[in-house]
Amino acid sequence: MNALVNMAAEEKMNPLLPPIPELVIGLIAFAIVFFFLWKKLLPSINKVLDERREAIEGGIEKAEAAQEEAAEVLKQYKDQLAEARHEAARLRSEAQEQGAALIAEMRAEGQRQREEIIAAGHAQIEADRKQAAQTLRQDVGKLATDLAGKLVGESLEDHARQSRTIDRFLDQLEEKADTSGAAR
Repeated sequence: MNALVNMAAEEKMNPLLPPIPELVIGLIAFAIVFFFLWKKLLPSINKVLDERREAIEGGIEKAEAAQEEAAEVLKQYKDQLAEARHEAARLRSEAQEQGAALIAEMRAEGQRQREEIIAAGHAQIEADRKQAAQTLRQDVGKLATDLAGKLVGESLEDHARQSRTIDRFLDQLEEKADTSGAAR
């Protein structure tokens, strides 16, 4: 029996098993702390965690929205850039066409002016030739009349007869010149 008492005494001294009254008081204290934490602290912690989760989710949504908006703005800029390049190409093409048309117009105008200058030059040359021929005819006629007057010994001053004689003589000379020029 002593052995049993010793065992019982040893059993009471077991540090792993606390005495029953301490165990009951510990459980009551734990229940009070657990109840306090469950009713007061746990809702506050859950509230803070919910707010943080919503803020994170809201931030993610805002980031996604901002990314979508940035992608849309980038697409708009690319579209505008493509449109601007197309417009620049169209304007460059129009400028080249207008330049080519202007060059063609200026060439045509230059050609027309050249033709006018050449025609005016030919007309001036023809007028000068006719005037020179007329002056030469008068001078040759006067010299021929003077020479004939000296040969004949009388004055051939009758202007109408002189003019007819000179014209007939010069016409005969021109006919001979034309026939000899055509024969060559």
